[in-house]
Amino acid sequence: MMAMNKFFSSSPLWQNAGLAIVRCVLGIFLIYHGWEIFNEAKMNEYLAWDVFKQSSTGKQLIFGGKAAELIAGILFVFGLFTRIAGVLTAGTMIYIAFFVGHGRIWYEDQHPFLFVLLAAVFFFTGPGKFSFDHFLFQKK
Repeated sequence: MMAMNKFFSSSPLWQNAGLAIVRCVLGIFLIYHGWEIFNEAKMNEYLAWDVFKQSSTGKQLIFGGKAAELIAGILFVFGLFTRIAGVLTAGTMIYIAFFVGHGRIWYEDQHPFLFVLLAAVFFFTGPGKFSFDHFLFQKK
């Protein structure tokens, strides 16, 4: 009975472990997407999109976005400078959802916007106890 009360309460359950798992999975997804920066064929495919073809800065936007994904992903996995990783991720994914996509975050551009929401979670909560941030910046 006591376990059920805790399950339905507003208190966190396994908060540090849960945050660490979600943060690391988010980081792995971002590394996966950012790693495309090393795939010339994939990068050329993005350059062929109308939104980038018509822009004088299309190439810089694509490479900058992929670099931001890769860097943020690595930072999230280690829980290092997590709030900076959150800002990088949110900024990149907001651009993708609203400028590259159609801003239809309830359906078509939902996946990039979900990355924005996850980035916001870690911006506001921090990385949790199991992170380099915790060891580097905790008050002693």
